[in-house]
Amino acid sequence: MKAVVIHGAKDLRIEDRVVAGPGPGEVQIDIARGGICGSDLHYYHDGGFGPVRLREPMVLGHEVSGRIAALGDGVEGLAEGQLVAVSPSRPCGACVYCQRRQQNHCLNMRFYGSAMPFPHIQGAFQQVLVADAAQCVPAGGLTEGEAAMAEPLAVCLHATNRAGPMLGKAVLVTGCGPIGVLAIHCARRAGADLIVATDLSDFTLEQALAAGADEGINVARDPDALGRYGADKGRFEVMYECSGSQAALAAAVPVMRPGGVIVQLGLGGDMAVPMQAVTAKELQLRGSFRFHEEFAVGVSLMQKRLIDVTPLITHTLPLGRAEEAFAVASDRSRAMKAQIDFAGA
Repeated sequence: MKAVVIHGAKDLRIEDRVVAGPGPGEVQIDIARGGICGSDLHYYHDGGFGPVRLREPMVLGHEVSGRIAALGDGVEGLAEGQLVAVSPSRPCGACVYCQRRQQNHCLNMRFYGSAMPFPHIQGAFQQVLVADAAQCVPAGGLTEGEAAMAEPLAVCLHATNRAGPMLGKAVLVTGCGPIGVLAIHCARRAGADLIVATDLSDFTLEQALAAGADEGINVARDPDALGRYGADKGRFEVMYECSGSQAALAAAVPVMRPGGVIVQLGLGGDMAVPMQAVTAKELQLRGSFRFHEEFAVGVSLMQKRLIDVTPLITHTLPLGRAEEAFAVASDRSRAMKAQIDFAGA
């Protein structure tokens, strides 16, 4: 089988890998679609992000769907040929954090396509994947592309949980890539009243408005436009910071209402925080990292057509054009989510 392997910055290769059969409690999956994530792009362009660096070749990818090809012993509730969304999160279930239901902080986490540990955890961008049955969520009624969007949607659902009650609140979303736009969907579903989105690109802001944002502000063209929300100590009660940009965080603090919640999703390396202003406004800065139970919830919301992810899938390229897919995914003037078709030539 073929797999998409990163060896270093700008060194992406399609390589052969051995096909393995499923063991007890496992399933073998013919991967159908794989979405290129921001972390995949960091590995491709820079060889990592922040302190996380590639130290050996690694199969990329963690946003995937596929059809079950074979069942291991003891697997129930799944069937051959069934379309499943595959969660990349494989917590151990035994460590102190798993026991506290903080599985996203598992001490022995095996998360597809991650260079955080060494040896690295190999990813899911391969034609055939063996996964734990517990990772597989039946995705009947969805397209293969939609099912592969369950992972980024789960990230935003987890962030929404971290933000707390949303009903009637004013929400600011900074950074309108796929995570920012999905955060808009989640905030609206959670009852947010006013949603304002900021970005540097008109294309991504158009996607934000289509997803339900009330206003989109291009801060490259009008860097002071947020200022009108700063009256009376600020308008926004919740902020999703999805850009990983220090400038975005600093610009948002003056327009946050005292006691407001800032949820940091964007990963781009360390960021300086205007701590004195955060202190004076009694703002709450909350990190949001990965997800666990939200993965199945995201699949259910898509199946019920409560969240429509299809407009975000702007490009689908075959496996043989994987490097082109990474180039397209890097172009925020025209791409939201680029996916790889693993059945394509």
